Amino acid sequence: MNEQRTARVYNSRHHPRPYTPGRRRVSIYVSWSYPAEAGRNPAELDNRFSTMTEVRRVAWPAYEDPQWSDPMRFQPGVAGSLELFFRAWVPFQDFVEETTGHPVAVYQRIDQAGFVTPLDERVLADTDTLFVFGLDHMVTGQDAGTEEVQALNEWVHREGTCLVLGPHHDVGAGDDLKVRDVEYHHHGDALVPRQQRFGRYVRSLMEGLDVPVQNRYGLRPAVVGPNRIAPLSIDRDLDTTGWLTGVTSFNFHMHLPHYAVTTDDEKAVRVLGRQPIDLSRPHPFTDEGNTEFNMFLWLPPTGARGGDILMADSTIFSALFGGDESLRNFWRNIVTR
Repeated sequence: MNEQRTARVYNSRHHPRPYTPGRRRVSIYVSWSYPAEAGRNPAELDNRFSTMTEVRRVAWPAYEDPQWSDPMRFQPGVAGSLELFFRAWVPFQDFVEETTGHPVAVYQRIDQAGFVTPLDERVLADTDTLFVFGLDHMVTGQDAGTEEVQALNEWVHREGTCLVLGPHHDVGAGDDLKVRDVEYHHHGDALVPRQQRFGRYVRSLMEGLDVPVQNRYGLRPAVVGPNRIAPLSIDRDLDTTGWLTGVTSFNFHMHLPHYAVTTDDEKAVRVLGRQPIDLSRPHPFTDEGNTEFNMFLWLPPTGARGGDILMADSTIFSALFGGDESLRNFWRNIVTR
């Protein structure tokens, strides 16, 4: 992962970015409570992130360098795994800053020190493109308040805004333990428990904004080579803005959400990208005859809403899962429009 070019700053206030015509100001809002996630009991099997010790064991020897394995340098518990997310977003942040000329502001709903940052005007005032990464486990109880939904609704009604919603996967939602085991063996990631349900906060936002979509399952995409994801099935006729111009595929991740559209109104939600599924591994979704899942959605401006709403998983913006020119084209399209 890239090293920072300047010294890191922590526990400081954001400096507002001035509006610059043609250069979008991008912010990331991570919907978790860091203390709630880091403080989960490792003895609990489900609905938690892995400890860094578990990551080291499963991914051995990838994280045996002292940078990761020395407890005097890197946290061995769940907190260490959470820090991997921040490190992996740095290349995306650097790319956006180089492209737009503005640094990317990264907010947490509740940060390491316990400071609470609701999604309000302080976050939205100097933001043109907002990513909401839905990485909160449902059991931590993160729900968007009425004031947050109202603030975001007013913001997305501004012409030219772009809201990217990314609720993560929903593995093992049912009560049947045998079905959960089938889902687990489908994605094949030993670090993901039999039940791992994400995205309560983003779901509450979507309900408040009348976004007729739900995140479901954790599906393993088909590949065309070692860790090289199969190309997307793209509906370029519907992509009239060009979100997927120059894009053929994203990056490989073993368990990705299906963004299920819950309305019959085809004009409300455009499914621009569908991802082929690894059909060699059984799953209830493929048992129903599905061979692809909804990967990238666009809700164009409509009525009084002047901004775009996109749906894309947060893993697409993480260096943990690789990337190529196609992925960078996607990043560029979203942050420049």
